[in-house]
Amino acid sequence: MTQANVKNILIVGGGTAGWMTANLLNHHWRKYGIQVTLVESPEIGIIGVGEGSTPKLKDFFETLEIPEEEWMPACHATYKNGITFKNWSTVPGYTSYFHPFGCTLDTMTYPIFRDHTILRRKGVNVDVSPDRYFLMSKLVQNHMAPKAPANFPFQFDYSYHFDSVLVGQFLRDKAIERGVKHITGTVTEVQQHESGDISQIVLADQSVLAADVFVDCTGFASLLTSKTLQVPFVSFADSLFNDRAIAIPTPITEEIPVTTESTAMKHGWAWKIPLTNRFGNGYVYSAAHCSPDEAETELRSHLGLLDDATEARHLRMRVGRAERGWEKNCVAIGLSQGFIEPLEATAIQFIHSSVELFIKAFEQGEFTPQYQSQYNHKINQNYAGILDYIVLHYQTNSRQDTDYWIENRNNTNISSNLATIIESWHQVHNLEAVLQQLNVSEYYSPLSWNSMFAGTGSFASAATLPPPTQYHRDQQRLDEFFAGCMLNFKHHRELLEQLPLKNCA
Repeated sequence: MTQANVKNILIVGGGTAGWMTANLLNHHWRKYGIQVTLVESPEIGIIGVGEGSTPKLKDFFETLEIPEEEWMPACHATYKNGITFKNWSTVPGYTSYFHPFGCTLDTMTYPIFRDHTILRRKGVNVDVSPDRYFLMSKLVQNHMAPKAPANFPFQFDYSYHFDSVLVGQFLRDKAIERGVKHITGTVTEVQQHESGDISQIVLADQSVLAADVFVDCTGFASLLTSKTLQVPFVSFADSLFNDRAIAIPTPITEEIPVTTESTAMKHGWAWKIPLTNRFGNGYVYSAAHCSPDEAETELRSHLGLLDDATEARHLRMRVGRAERGWEKNCVAIGLSQGFIEPLEATAIQFIHSSVELFIKAFEQGEFTPQYQSQYNHKINQNYAGILDYIVLHYQTNSRQDTDYWIENRNNTNISSNLATIIESWHQVHNLEAVLQQLNVSEYYSPLSWNSMFAGTGSFASAATLPPPTQYHRDQQRLDEFFAGCMLNFKHHRELLEQLPLKNCA
């Protein structure tokens, strides 16, 4: 198969995964005369779960040259500076912390934070809450968006909160506008060549759709990858217990936060995601530790909705990945490829990075499967690297209130890489050197690893030694520096209210 022989790509399944894929493939390959077609079921949701992402979503829209002023108002989107974790730790002074997304100013403040974490690991009584060391944290505390005027020339790796269904619909319209074919229909049969490659699909109205390359965006059903090509599924259940979720919306407040909140509950954690028109709330939990009714009651109590009639949506999750994301002439993207629970909002990051890796590998192999195995290896590495970081949230918890948290903390089903990282932290080894040696910094930076360990108060010894004089000077200097920086930013709601006006100009 060469580029000349690849004329048609068929994406099966819509939603965020399908339409992100359609836009990216069309953007990169329409110059080759390749036709991208997407077929999706007519049964499309109307109200999406409030969702967040990583800064990869910002990269996605920039790649497609779609400005924030165009898509954000259409999707009730808000800015996201990072994630606030509440009640994961019971250590006094460390019951809440904010994990920031990146900013070029971090090059000035992160070394101070890193050096102070080393002191604290040695038993020196210094404050190492990440909230004190990063500009993104200060913006969150003051409900300010991560956008500054041109005379403040620093880069911010922020992201967004949004209505997931509206993003899918927006990207659908954009893809069709740019030449992607859209077909509505329900797949009833998938047919294969003798080689095992997929040849065509049959819809309920008996129409037949053939293609040279297929993309499986059918979600957890994994119609092409799992059911047709019989690719085995690698479960993460031994490492991540959560397999259920509940979602309930609540009214938005006057102050719109610029952070996702993740609050530890009895048998999992609750999210709170601000959109322009509402909060998206939910509870990610383990069905082995509580029933759906118990989980819903706990979430309603948490939200103050015990007597409220707002309907709750119950969701099932399949946590793990396909053994091979690219099999035969089919590549799985989105939930059909895999899913790590939504704690770090990595689902869209996986979609974007997987499509970009596929585009690179397919082009490099002159539109043949020459680099298929390398692609699969890289995708599996991505899952392993991000899985380690998410599992660490549970390893560093210090809650004693339920078996769920105790079993998570005592769980020995962790990778050798993660075990080495944890040991290096508590033995006061050079954490950055260990992360570089293990080649995991490309998934999460040393700033992130330090933030989680320090933010949860994960220290082997008590803080008994007095802080050095330089520590107090550092803290004063940081406070003065951030106070000056803050003069350049606007409140979140004020900036959001300007977006539609810019779009109409």
